[in-house]
Amino acid sequence: MKTEDIALFHRIVEAGSLVDAAGLLYLPKSTISRRLQGLEDELGVKLFHRQNRAMTLTTAGSHFYNKTLSLLASLELTITEITDKDAEVSGHLRILIFPLPNLMLIAHGIYQFMDLNPKLTVELIVTAEPLDMIRHNIDIAFMVEEAFNNIDIDMVARPVISEILHFVASPEYLYKAGTPRVISEMSQHNSIMYRFPNGQVFNELPLGHNEFLPVSGNICLNSIQLALESALASRGIAYIPERLCADEVKQGTLVRLFTDVEPYEGKCYLVYPSRRFVSLASQRLIDHMLSLLTEDGQPIDHKDSEVRAWY
Repeated sequence: MKTEDIALFHRIVEAGSLVDAAGLLYLPKSTISRRLQGLEDELGVKLFHRQNRAMTLTTAGSHFYNKTLSLLASLELTITEITDKDAEVSGHLRILIFPLPNLMLIAHGIYQFMDLNPKLTVELIVTAEPLDMIRHNIDIAFMVEEAFNNIDIDMVARPVISEILHFVASPEYLYKAGTPRVISEMSQHNSIMYRFPNGQVFNELPLGHNEFLPVSGNICLNSIQLALESALASRGIAYIPERLCADEVKQGTLVRLFTDVEPYEGKCYLVYPSRRFVSLASQRLIDHMLSLLTEDGQPIDHKDSEVRAWY
């Protein structure tokens, strides 16, 4: 019995159908069907109930899936332990990245890892949508806490990037609407709102000391780049990363507000599913990115990085 076929069985379970598994693994549906049939023949049991395109686990299939989760994880851990840490890794990794100003910093770290492991292939998926990592066969993700808190699977999350958030507005907006002197006056102003793909509106802004500020406004976006542009167009007050608006504040096209208030430090996390076995390639990439982006378990300040911001 091949461990590759057991791992393939896991991908079919997680994808929900042969067609979806074939799309995620870049394999013909006929190949996946043949290998699954071979595994069932070898075991002497049916692993799935097949109804049109939908597939549900049989009792035997569910038992086999749960038991082999730990088996594959133990096997992968053993391979990791005995493999030379400097040896090249191969395979294919699907990586999800939340669209952050530091996206290119993450991307360059991945490029470095690919240079060290030229047999590795990588697929980068940039989206603000909190995808189900198991169902979409995503090995590793970089996302903000508000995004992965809405995913209904257990995950391991390690902080890798910190972003200071500031309130900013254009001089024209402040001339027309007045300049708020204390943060409680935000209730009298138009805020540029942000909506996550799951529908959640970011209308309670996190502040320092675990406090939250209710805000409202007449424009709602799902892009931090558009939030910046909206602030420049005098549409209201934006709450955006310092790295995103630093040049505009320096040039005077935006004004930073509430400089006496302790800024909120948002974090980007490296995330992977806790129940799914972590491949050697994934573990090596995780270690590489943690060494690049963190020190003593905390994000390194990359404010002066020469890697350009991406929005």
